[in-house]
Amino acid sequence: METQLDPMKDDLPLMANTSYMLVKHYVLDLDVDFQSKVIEGTIVLFFEPGSQYRQTSSTGKEGCQSQFEETGKMRASEPCHVPETNVSASSSEMEYNDFAVCGKGEEDTSDKNGNHSNKEQASGISSSKDCGDIENHGNKDFLLVLDCCDISVLKVEEVDVAAVSGIEKFTKSAKLTDVSKELENLRNQIVHEIVTLPADRWKEQLYYFTRCSRAPGCGELMFTTGTWSLEIRKSGIRSPTDFPHAIRIWYKTKLEGRSVTWTTDQSGRPCVYTMGSPINNRALFPCQEPPVALSTWQASVRTAAGFVVLMSGENSAEPVQLQEGILSWYYYVTMPMPASTFTIAVGCWQEVKQQSFAAAIQTNIEFSLPSSQADFRWHEEICGHVEYPCRFQNPAARLQAVIPYRLFAPWCLMEHCEEHLLQLIPQCLSAAYTTLGIHPFSRLDVLIVPSNFSSLGMASPHIIFLSQSVLPGGSHLCGTRLCHEIAHAWFGLAIGARDWTEEWISEGFATFLEDIFWARAQQLSHDEVKGQQELKALLRWRRLRDEVQNSEEELQVLRPKKESTGELSESGASVVKHGLKAEKNFMQIHYLKGYFLLRSLARTIGEASYLASLRKFVHKFHGQLVLSQDFLCMLLEDIPEQKKAGLTVESIFQNWLDTSGIPKPLLEEGETWKECQLVQQVSGEVTKWIQTNQRIRKSGKKKRKQIEVDFQKLLPDQLVLFLESLLEEKSLCPRILQLLEKKYRLREQDAEVRHRWCELVVKHKYVPGYRDVEKFLREDQAMGVYLYGELMLNEDGKQQELARKCFAAAQEQMDASSAKLVAEMLF
Repeated sequence: METQLDPMKDDLPLMANTSYMLVKHYVLDLDVDFQSKVIEGTIVLFFEPGSQYRQTSSTGKEGCQSQFEETGKMRASEPCHVPETNVSASSSEMEYNDFAVCGKGEEDTSDKNGNHSNKEQASGISSSKDCGDIENHGNKDFLLVLDCCDISVLKVEEVDVAAVSGIEKFTKSAKLTDVSKELENLRNQIVHEIVTLPADRWKEQLYYFTRCSRAPGCGELMFTTGTWSLEIRKSGIRSPTDFPHAIRIWYKTKLEGRSVTWTTDQSGRPCVYTMGSPINNRALFPCQEPPVALSTWQASVRTAAGFVVLMSGENSAEPVQLQEGILSWYYYVTMPMPASTFTIAVGCWQEVKQQSFAAAIQTNIEFSLPSSQADFRWHEEICGHVEYPCRFQNPAARLQAVIPYRLFAPWCLMEHCEEHLLQLIPQCLSAAYTTLGIHPFSRLDVLIVPSNFSSLGMASPHIIFLSQSVLPGGSHLCGTRLCHEIAHAWFGLAIGARDWTEEWISEGFATFLEDIFWARAQQLSHDEVKGQQELKALLRWRRLRDEVQNSEEELQVLRPKKESTGELSESGASVVKHGLKAEKNFMQIHYLKGYFLLRSLARTIGEASYLASLRKFVHKFHGQLVLSQDFLCMLLEDIPEQKKAGLTVESIFQNWLDTSGIPKPLLEEGETWKECQLVQQVSGEVTKWIQTNQRIRKSGKKKRKQIEVDFQKLLPDQLVLFLESLLEEKSLCPRILQLLEKKYRLREQDAEVRHRWCELVVKHKYVPGYRDVEKFLREDQAMGVYLYGELMLNEDGKQQELARKCFAAAQEQMDASSAKLVAEMLF
């Protein structure tokens, strides 16, 4: 029986048997119904045999992906091809070109009569046991296992790709001369031919994927759904090689599924979006979740007119009216990525317009190339990833500092977005390009998501979600968070972790790079950059210290699987250690320890050399999955011996990645940032306020005098440090809190500052500030979780009543992990 895991406490299972069969492409054809709160339709999956069954074709062409995944070493594959901009005039090629770019032919021609028997079962068959002994037990049917949770599967069928008109061109290959013409083998060979088309024929490939996805079914397949998986078999088929390579699944989502959230936006209009759930996308569509299952996808999504569909896609989709009141949106990607990176958001989003793309560039951007033109020499080398239309081989992309972008928001937030965020996007994109070079993705949508979004931001291919919490209080929090998410285009998306327990590879790099991007976006002087980065380091040090003191030791380790990191079972199934612990979603250990490791390495070899090494790493490993040692080995190779100071991969593992607590080198470094002028300025202000607090207390109930102190203006990060320092004071009188709010206009500051203000209010039971706490818990759910705990800890009746009141109002809309954590605090 499939192991029953507590979905809030244990490791996240990745059930898909990717070693036997590997999804290469998904075609989704979905309807989004806001009345029933259901996403329903079909998904067609196109497979190739997995690494244990992969055969080298007669041309000798072999997937380099599996070799890299199995050995962890980069392998040079065939050169990447850039799609031709001038497509030849043949009718078939023009057809592919029109289809891929414009979404032509997306009208739904598949059977939609809904007459599908619901064979869903609640049993759980052990996936890895049944499919792990394929070679030794010839009498057993092969079992295909997909990751799936909280989905109603209605029907699974084999797709008759051989029935597609014009498909004969893929059956005339010389490769088929020694292959049986048996229909099943012919279908699988057709899928293989389409899947392995060269990158410069990507439009033709998309065209045939679409045509094949609409082909009729040719036999239902048996299936069983378990808690975490969908298991599919075909009677008499005992090998992945013979199993159908194109299958269609008819399904619909369940309201309790945690991959998508149905809610209302800030204007009160219905919407649905992927929240970045710990279970990823398995409650949105059946898929292969393990990172090794790099795939492409295309999707047609239909919904009522008035709604806008945004998605991870290379094209900026334009809606097509299918019938009155129904629009269809079509997106595609040609760069293989894990299915977990697929993102969708459907709502009444409004585009925040600018005068024109070119005008925005001229007005806001000062173009500059990456620091060293010599860095472009890596473009001349062969890419190490599986073949796809790679931007790193596209000459036009090399000079594109700002990729095309769009900004969407609910109607009521458009003014906020126009005021700050719109102009920040090109500035931050340009700063990222100046630092790392070519943008891995061709375009970017930015969406302000509903208030129940559980983090400040989330990056996916071609789209970034930002919390509304980044908008108030000027451009600082908005800009830094945008820079962080933009950094994920390189670290987290273009380069992914081969083992998801190594989150630091994504989050540590993005945290380190956000400072560099933001400094360049602001065009700060060298001294200003140094001051702000030292101040930020101190704030992160304080946060890391607090997290280490208040979290389980096992959650503090960046490489929890140590030497077994990256290892898979024979079938390809694995687990994400601690992946379902609710509290882990709110921890920043991977961000902070990863940041301090990268900061330490940069200080060792010098920032210029370090950034050059990052660019080299990007060029070498984009489009691939990596482990920590891939980066560390390459970096250490570039460090001169005299600068290594005993640094080895083993010592870095031991000191930084494989242990809990504060890393030893960080403790030995000492808190040098306290000497920073910005920090000393804060210390001076704290002293003034403490002295003023003492004077007020001494004056008692005497007649109040006008308090005259020369308080200085502070930057947002200085304000955060300032309020954190005041939080360490045992008591502050109400008069001081009133003056603090008035002097620094704390209610108008960004969410980081307001969060500290709310903590002060709670600690000192400052009743006039309770409305600020209530507003924060309502509007800044991405940051407010632990405020509930502080309200309860004080054992003050009014505060506990406030906590329960706010939770009751927000509970229904909160994501499951947040709601469970808060409920544990309150009850």
